[in-house]
Amino acid sequence: MRVHVIGCSGSFAGPEGAASSYLLEHEDEAGRTWWVLMDLGSGAFGPLQSVIDPADLDAVIISHLHPDHYLDLTGLEVFWAYHSRTDLGQLSIHAPAPLPDRLSAVLSREGNVPDGVTCSPFEHHPLSDGHRFTIGPFSIETRAVQHPVEAYGFRITAGDAVLAYSGDTDECEALDDLARRADLFLCEAGYIEGRDDRFTGVHLTGRRAGETAARAGVGHLALTHIPAWTDPAIPLAEAQEVHSGPITMVRPADILEVTA
Repeated sequence: MRVHVIGCSGSFAGPEGAASSYLLEHEDEAGRTWWVLMDLGSGAFGPLQSVIDPADLDAVIISHLHPDHYLDLTGLEVFWAYHSRTDLGQLSIHAPAPLPDRLSAVLSREGNVPDGVTCSPFEHHPLSDGHRFTIGPFSIETRAVQHPVEAYGFRITAGDAVLAYSGDTDECEALDDLARRADLFLCEAGYIEGRDDRFTGVHLTGRRAGETAARAGVGHLALTHIPAWTDPAIPLAEAQEVHSGPITMVRPADILEVTA
């Protein structure tokens, strides 16, 4: 399994890249390559098109409905609804239940069908805690995590490889469960110890991400969702103080290999 980093800036698109978006790639036993997009935050639809033709996407999964994780679905919807190809059908979107109404509100329209077309280009599948589903060779488990809105982390298995994705969360038991012995733990570290202590139940610090990785026994910790105003060296150093395993600071356009 490969993870293409489309965007990884925390909370909003930064000067060097888009907000959260990760493209999963895996070849099944028949040799067919599957593409699943995980989040599509503000600014991410542009760079996504430099990696893949969006018409080749098999599905999208959205961790939560903060703009830095879903807002560029508006561009993907336009692409899918009005594309010159007529064989695209509906694209499966696995996301929190309010997504269709949120998209309609952003686009200032009544209902969930874009103007001039007969049906929605998206087929919405609501997420829930402990939900399990498959997309081609990907087996996906969702867990509700600790964030101010309905939010999920994902545990994704393809073959023998296991990817855990925190979404946005503070420390919680569900996150430990998702990360347990994962080969790659893609984990947000949006806060800094001391600077952001007045906020609780929102984001992890580098230290708390490292502690989670250590408890879970992950193979490789990849830190992401660092805001533009934060020096990435700080959360990296925090994580290194408490976790002795391999740690990577994610950058736009990185390709992360997930191997057992």
